[in-house]
Amino acid sequence: MTNRFARQRIGATLALVLLGTGALAHADDSWNRRDFRFYPGNLVLSRSVYDNKASNVQVGAILPVNCASTTGGCAAASGAPFDGTYPYVWNDVLYDGSFGITARIYLDELTPDGHLVDSLQVPNSLLPTAPAGELVTSFSSKSELALHLSQDHKYLTFMGYVAPVNAIDVSNSNTPGAVDPTNPDGQNIYRAVATVDRKGHFSFTETNAYSGNNGRAAILLNRHGADYFFTAGNAGNGGNPQPAGIVLGAGAQFITPAHLPEISQHPGTTTPLASFSIAALGLKADKIGKDDNFRGMTVHNDVVYFTKGSGSNGVNTVYFVDTTGTACPNGVGVPVAGAPLPSAPLAYDATTLLSNGLPTNMCILAGFPTTPAKTAKPVSYPFSLWFADANTLYVADEGDGYAADASLYTHAAAQTTAGLQKWVYDSNSKTWSLAYTLQAGLNLGQAYTVSGYPTGINTATGLPWSPATDGLRNLVGRVDHDGKVTIWATTSTVSGNGDTGADPNQLVAIRDTLKNSDATIAAQEKFVTLRSARFAEVLRGVSFTPDQDPDDRDHDHH
Repeated sequence: MTNRFARQRIGATLALVLLGTGALAHADDSWNRRDFRFYPGNLVLSRSVYDNKASNVQVGAILPVNCASTTGGCAAASGAPFDGTYPYVWNDVLYDGSFGITARIYLDELTPDGHLVDSLQVPNSLLPTAPAGELVTSFSSKSELALHLSQDHKYLTFMGYVAPVNAIDVSNSNTPGAVDPTNPDGQNIYRAVATVDRKGHFSFTETNAYSGNNGRAAILLNRHGADYFFTAGNAGNGGNPQPAGIVLGAGAQFITPAHLPEISQHPGTTTPLASFSIAALGLKADKIGKDDNFRGMTVHNDVVYFTKGSGSNGVNTVYFVDTTGTACPNGVGVPVAGAPLPSAPLAYDATTLLSNGLPTNMCILAGFPTTPAKTAKPVSYPFSLWFADANTLYVADEGDGYAADASLYTHAAAQTTAGLQKWVYDSNSKTWSLAYTLQAGLNLGQAYTVSGYPTGINTATGLPWSPATDGLRNLVGRVDHDGKVTIWATTSTVSGNGDTGADPNQLVAIRDTLKNSDATIAAQEKFVTLRSARFAEVLRGVSFTPDQDPDDRDHDHH
């Protein structure tokens, strides 16, 4: 059905997007707007807005929250040095490594050229109480709020916390069913998977997964009788060894949707989908559970893929779940043709969980890095990924985030792998190889200004406040009729902010010739900025809109 928001083709230079890069609207929409509707062919951008109140943090407050009741202890007797005023509040992370503040989530509908259509606020404590529940994000947690369409394209999914707005240190809290007494953040808060349909109706599934850290992405598998989520994230904020609940709730999870209001949900023990240990590569095992510090995910041709791009354990690379047990006898390989999609959680031996961890049922995708992050030079930082076809894979690399000294901008600009990587598959060698990395127009390392944002030096870090792009995080793409692909992505930043995850970032887009693997030709392509976050805003995930009503089964198409 054609409408005024139908899919638009973006020209080779994406020139139309430069017609306007106005600020995103601060929507005051109620959670239950009856007139809301996502239109097919548009984009959805997840955005968070900080509730800028000095009272959010009391200077001198001892943090992390409830730290005195844990064996992890408190950061220092001096207390928080900064109040809740944006952006100075994020310097408190220099005092409290678990520091964060929860914030509202908005889902902004945009035309493909970046113009705002409408904005939907996710239910939260600052809105009238929603029967379905409420959800927030941790404002400065840069790995959160990836957006994914369900298998049937009827729902968008993402993850957050079952907590009020302006709650402190939620992102490193335990979950109620997986408490780690060594975690200095002494709170117990559920994580949850959210789904939203074309009409803006939300539902939430609470989970004990990702205790001590955050859920980052979720995909709803709901075709051919399936009804479950695959999710990606990280767990643990305490000592070594980690409790069983932390190990079980890390990395890749298999979660059954709850069909009850949140008040009636009682999440049980977590059920992992998959796990990887560098012991599969013949290396000495890491801290159990931390090799599964997954950032991004996708499902392509019934194979589940994950990325790991942070942390000092494991390998920063691209993985896939091997349901056959034959794809990678040495930890590296490619999916077996016709392998089935996982349909049940990973089986494990509870008696050896703390000594051996979960069994490995994942592989590093052949051609991608296999050297542990501790020793790799350079280290990769893959975030999200998208298959344009069976032989073409685009990977967003967020950059290394280096901001330790005054060279932060020149360091960011000199990176060769940050940006949008294009990988191509050789069916003869059964190996993927990097064709080129698209960076032009990202302006890596070039400081930019944000209205109302401080300029000059942040006295807490001794470095400039102004952010600069460091790479890319979440992305979505489509194959166009002219043999090219269009890819939209959100940027990562570096700055002298105490927590660079709180920097206002950007939504960018680029077009690439699908069948090209020549870096010289690709050098003519350039990113353009479609949208820039304003003061006290951050941009996180990007996806296409749900394209059907949930009950429109007579017109189902995939």
